[in-house]
Amino acid sequence: MTDVAAVEAAVRRRFRDGSGPVQDPIAHLATLLEDESPLLHRDEAQRWAQRLAVELVGLGPIQALLDAADVSDVLVNGPGEVWVERSGRVCRTGVVVDRGMIDRAIERLVGPLGLRADRSHPIVDGRLPDGTRVTAVLPPLAVDGPLLAVRRHRRLAVPLADLADPDQAAVLAARVHQRRNIVVHGGTGSGKTTLLNALASLLPVDERIVTIEDVAELRLPGDGVVRLEARPGSADGVGRVAIRDLVRVALRLRPDRIVVGEVRGAEAADMVWAMSTGHDGSMSTVHASSAADALLRLEAFAVSAGDGVPIDAVRVQVRSAVQVLVGMARGSDGRRRVVDVHDVGSDGGVRRATR
Repeated sequence: MTDVAAVEAAVRRRFRDGSGPVQDPIAHLATLLEDESPLLHRDEAQRWAQRLAVELVGLGPIQALLDAADVSDVLVNGPGEVWVERSGRVCRTGVVVDRGMIDRAIERLVGPLGLRADRSHPIVDGRLPDGTRVTAVLPPLAVDGPLLAVRRHRRLAVPLADLADPDQAAVLAARVHQRRNIVVHGGTGSGKTTLLNALASLLPVDERIVTIEDVAELRLPGDGVVRLEARPGSADGVGRVAIRDLVRVALRLRPDRIVVGEVRGAEAADMVWAMSTGHDGSMSTVHASSAADALLRLEAFAVSAGDGVPIDAVRVQVRSAVQVLVGMARGSDGRRRVVDVHDVGSDGGVRRATR
């Protein structure tokens, strides 16, 4: 009779003590299992190897949650039960993790990115090769244990008709074709980037469009799309490239339009400048609860650039550059929807958009 615990312990030890990474961890684990238990059937060894691979090279119990088709976010709030966002709603999973599991998951996620997660680098933010976003916060900043948020990349674009009612969709399509500069506003998880993708799908495929993001999530059609992604730099901050740097570079790439995934700092000044100097039809998003608040936040961000432009001049420039404001929100049913569309008039006033 096979001593399962002894076999697994031996295989774990040999796998971890191996000389470097292997190309096919499951096949390697199956070989080790057959070596430790010669009477083991090949099919059974393969199934056993797959289960061990989740623990040894995957993310343990978190991996199964990430593999679920209806899960968009996995949220670890320290040792204890893991939460997920499933079909637009945050809910419990019944999956419980301890400190060691969380530490291993964080290391396996951020290590290959060249990032470090330790007491000297307690906040880590990165993107996996498949577009998945990873954010980790460690003690002492995270008082109750390490936090981990993993947001899966949505590969399929959501059509505009699924996000807006017919009148709103018609207004937005008209504004895109009229080359109006559009800013989408809303709270975290309200669907701002999802709407940006939907609007961008309406753009002519022959236009040269430069996208700029912290984490590349936009998937625009067309052959003229150029994608730029900011870089946080190494664990010591070397090689950092900010959104503002990329906006300035984009202006030299002869774009027809510029799409900035999210504005949350001094890059607002450069984005507004781009919108005002011939790059009509550009788009971006900003965290804000209303159209008026979105304009105020853009003004504050532009002033923070420290270019010495008076606040009154910044206000005029922002309100002449931004022509359409679109509000997004997530309802109690978890669905993300357009809640309002406003035009910004030539006088800087905000009024509800109509056809």
